[in-house]
Amino acid sequence: MDRTTRSRRWFARALAVVAASALGVAGLTGSAQAADVNVAKNGGFESGLANWTCTAGSGATVSSPVHGGAAALRATPAGQDNAKCSQAVAVKPNSTYVLSAWVQGSYVYLGAGGTGTTDVSTWTPGASGWQQLTTSFTTGANTTSVTVYMHGWYGQPAYHADDLTVVGPDGGGGTDPEPGIPAVPSGLATGATTASSVALSWNGVSGATGYNVYRNGTKTQAVSGTSATVTGLSASTSYQFQVSATNAAGESAKSAAVTGTTTGGGGDPGNPNVPKHALTGYWQNFNNGATVQRLSDVQAQYDIIAVSFADATATPGAVTFNLDSSGLGGYTVAQFKADVAAKKAAGKSVIISIGGEKGTITVNSAASATNFANSVHALMQEYGFNGVDIDLENGLNSAYMTQALRSLSQKAGSGLVITMAPQTIDMQSTSNEYFKTALNIKDILTVVNMQYYNSGSMLGCDGKVYSQGSVDFLTALACIQLEGGLAPSQVGLGVPASTSGAGSGYVSPTIVNNALDCLTRGTNCGSFKPSKTYPSLRGAMTWSTNWDAKAGNAWSNAVGPHVHNLP
Repeated sequence: MDRTTRSRRWFARALAVVAASALGVAGLTGSAQAADVNVAKNGGFESGLANWTCTAGSGATVSSPVHGGAAALRATPAGQDNAKCSQAVAVKPNSTYVLSAWVQGSYVYLGAGGTGTTDVSTWTPGASGWQQLTTSFTTGANTTSVTVYMHGWYGQPAYHADDLTVVGPDGGGGTDPEPGIPAVPSGLATGATTASSVALSWNGVSGATGYNVYRNGTKTQAVSGTSATVTGLSASTSYQFQVSATNAAGESAKSAAVTGTTTGGGGDPGNPNVPKHALTGYWQNFNNGATVQRLSDVQAQYDIIAVSFADATATPGAVTFNLDSSGLGGYTVAQFKADVAAKKAAGKSVIISIGGEKGTITVNSAASATNFANSVHALMQEYGFNGVDIDLENGLNSAYMTQALRSLSQKAGSGLVITMAPQTIDMQSTSNEYFKTALNIKDILTVVNMQYYNSGSMLGCDGKVYSQGSVDFLTALACIQLEGGLAPSQVGLGVPASTSGAGSGYVSPTIVNNALDCLTRGTNCGSFKPSKTYPSLRGAMTWSTNWDAKAGNAWSNAVGPHVHNLP
């Protein structure tokens, strides 16, 4: 969220509309024979970018997410570069090859050039998980080398690719050596738990194409990535979990066991001091043309008031708060503290927000996680804040932010309010760091108010692309969080209070209320309608109480009563 007249720095470019005739999937004109081999080298990126060339330095290997093994490609389009990664493969003339790869992301392309006949390509508009692209090509009479490639699209986020193969006759270049049985996975750990499930994660193993998950010594599921959620468990029960790695050569021994214990069940997670249905508003500790407010001026409809923003210090991970007294017309620290106390006495929660468009707080080590927890707790004690809001728009490390928030929870106790305000791109997949953090702290998390603005078009939970500014955009993206593991009470709709509050994505209060009705009652939906209703949905959030006041509190007067009257 922005300190100028915008609410965030990230503006997605409009998605390019590409004619299907130019990008149609080529028909599979042949199939692999028994003697065929995979002529691609390092298609699983287990050896980094060896054999690959990526334009403009756009490619890198990552350990998560992966489809198989311990690594995958991450390539990021920038400017006029579409992050094309390619390699030349040795082929046999007058032969048919099947080209295949697993991809993840928006607008990902797979193709082959220099075939000597008809070059081919196939693509996907995107999906939240891994998706296989497959096409085939036939080489010309004199063709001995073909370039295979993957690329993204201009203005889109990074894409991931893994396990690329080009199967056909050996063109003289051979193939990657056959794998041996993979090593035993390490780093097995439990994550978010519910009354009936335990989330697991572990380190990837080089050469592995999949993993088996064991509960109390019995195999329960096979997965391709390095995480899984074991479901169908009993409440308040401890289980032992192990994993093994697999590939074509066989299965490794099981890992060391870890114990996970399900919760007791009953009741929604999140802070009991926050109303079942709550309205959240960000209060600006600066003057950017919106109405200058003291905390006491904030409309009574708001249940959670996020003070924006804390400031970074010279100590890694640590934050402080500096009231902008001069910018707020002489508002003193003593007056501010008294207003915090008065809001709390009226049943409101006042929390300190960390980040925003210009926030530079980084929590990427155990030490910085400790500094973060200690400094936020100190601000809670000094000013009377009820908790913290995570609005980091420049990257987040799920492991260390989880450590920081759990440490803060231990210091602050059960009354701690934790909210989050991720951008839409941050919650497209449970493998994203923001989403992982939310799931990691699900037992102490109050609400995630995703920012449904300044984001361009995005994928909904049904795999379709929706444009911001509509009921469908709000409901289909909220569905991703609801199906991804958050409780309905931990999901809120974040929107601008007026057209001045964001560069794009403003929706009228009527659309916000229709989206709330669609999600909680199944009424007033657009073309997308969730498969079930979520009556305990937490509510809505806005940037900001100041822009709301500038518009005569039109947003809170319309949305506030509607939120408070949800089922």
